[in-house]
Amino acid sequence: MGRGPAGGTRGYGGAMTDAALIGSVSAPDLHVMTYNIRRKLPTLRPDSPDRWDTRKRLLQRLLAAEQPTLLGAQEALAEQIDVVAAALGPHYSWVGHGRHADRSDEHNPIFYDTRRLQLTDWRQWALSSTPEAPGSRSWGNLVRRVAVSADFIDTATGIRVLAFNTHFDHLSWRSRLKAATFLLDRVRTARAAEPDAAVVVTGDFNASADSAVYRRLTEEGLLRDTWTAATTQLTPQWGTISHYKQRRRGGARIDFVLVGPGIDVSSVGINAARYAGRAASDHEPVQAVLRPMPSPTDGQSG
Repeated sequence: MGRGPAGGTRGYGGAMTDAALIGSVSAPDLHVMTYNIRRKLPTLRPDSPDRWDTRKRLLQRLLAAEQPTLLGAQEALAEQIDVVAAALGPHYSWVGHGRHADRSDEHNPIFYDTRRLQLTDWRQWALSSTPEAPGSRSWGNLVRRVAVSADFIDTATGIRVLAFNTHFDHLSWRSRLKAATFLLDRVRTARAAEPDAAVVVTGDFNASADSAVYRRLTEEGLLRDTWTAATTQLTPQWGTISHYKQRRRGGARIDFVLVGPGIDVSSVGINAARYAGRAASDHEPVQAVLRPMPSPTDGQSG
């Protein structure tokens, strides 16, 4: 189970890459990842595990091996987005902008493999009482938070894929609940407009699976947690926030891949990779293999 830095396979450019937990998948499957990559901090002691100059090489190794079809990232500054894009390879693109009014600071970008997913639309909202106002905040959160959505057509199957990516507040429980309600409303609206579309939600929710936030997101059945819905769990339940410590079995899951109806979850894993004992982020990515089920009317003339 799990993966390690030993061994290798050929990457997108022909270079050797590390063995993958999941790696690239073939249609009709989709490999979806959520990953808080941890923002770059300006000053840290040279031996800190949080130093971006050290971590970025580890992040590149992990992403080059995994090659997800769809990646929802959190805490990504512009410089870090370039690193992620380079690690994934030339066939990937991304949407999203910074959370401030001038579009600077942290992004919650959605990266996607253009060989499988054709972008048709995307949006970004502030997680606030004025979601259309960039840089706005309310609900008790001290920092600005956003949600990004992207609409795709899977070029291999013709199925529409609606992706959402977010990062909830780390301090205010009220803000997290409000944000969960907002996100669920956006999912409900998207499903009403595209009832046969496959909905995927990725994010760092700063709330565990026994929280009111988790219940708000899943209790209606509109969204399911891939960890509990999967046919196969590829790893133990590692805590998804490690603070660069050793992986911990049975720890809290606060990073989730959630899916809407009509999606078979074949496998899921929490990728607690370590490279010579070092982690690429203070969070572990969560990865799932999904198979959207075509509508009974797909391929039939009306």
